[in-house]
Amino acid sequence: MTSEIFGQVLATGENARLQKRGSGGGGLAEAPPHFHGHRARLRARFLEGSPDTMQDYELLEMVLYGAFPRADTKPLAKELIRKFGSFAEVLAAPRARLEEVDGVGEAVITALKVVHAAAARMRRIEARARTVLSSWSAVLDYCRTAMAFSPREQLRVLYLDKRNQLIADELQQEGTVDHTPVYPREVVRRALELSATAVVLVHNHPGGDPTPSRADIEMTKQIVEVARGLGIEVHDHIIVGRDGHASLRALKLI
Repeated sequence: MTSEIFGQVLATGENARLQKRGSGGGGLAEAPPHFHGHRARLRARFLEGSPDTMQDYELLEMVLYGAFPRADTKPLAKELIRKFGSFAEVLAAPRARLEEVDGVGEAVITALKVVHAAAARMRRIEARARTVLSSWSAVLDYCRTAMAFSPREQLRVLYLDKRNQLIADELQQEGTVDHTPVYPREVVRRALELSATAVVLVHNHPGGDPTPSRADIEMTKQIVEVARGLGIEVHDHIIVGRDGHASLRALKLI
C-alpha cells in the first residue's frame, strides 16, 4: 500500500458528525488533546518511509482519521482487527459485518472501501504492465487482493490476446460461501466476443484453504474441453484463499 493511497483517505476529513460512543449514536467519543500527539507520531513514522514496520491496527488507525478528525481511532482499529483478523480482512469485509461493530458508520465503511478499491486497482495496473505469463507474481498479488477475503465464492476470468496480454478482467459469477455456479460455454462465449485466444480462471475459497476440490477440478476440465474445440487455451486455474494459492496447472490437474 502506498503513501499516496493513505494520503487520499486521510485528507477526506469526512463525516465527523457520525459518531460519539456512548451517546446513543453508536460512535466514538471526541478525543482528549493528548491523542493529537499520538497521531503526529504515527504520521511521522509513516511518512519517514517505514510503513512496513507498523502494526496492522496502526495503519488502520490512520485510515480512520478521515472519518474521525477529532477522536481516538485506536480502540476501533483494534476492535476491527480482533473481529476480522488482519488489515486486509478488515478492508475486504462485507458491509453488513462491518456494521455489526460499534462505531462503524458510513464514513468508516467509505474509508475502508476506498483503500481496498485503490489497492486492487494498483495491483491490476501492475498485472497489466507486462504479459500475464511474464508477470505471474503481480497477477497473483492482484487476485489475492481482489478476492482472497471475499465471504462468497467468485469466479474471475482473465481474457488474454495472442501475446498473452490482458484484454479484460471480468467477474464471471458470484455464488455462496462454498459454491459458485459456473457455465463453461458462457466463459468461452465471452472469450470469442473479446477475440481472446487464452484465459486464466481465478476463484476464491472463503474458508481460507486454496486446495482444489473435486468440483473445482471437474469444472476446469469442462472449460478446457469446450475452449480447446474453439482454439482457446486455458493457461491455468488459480484458487486463492487467506492461506495462499493453488495452481491447477502446477498441480498437474489440467
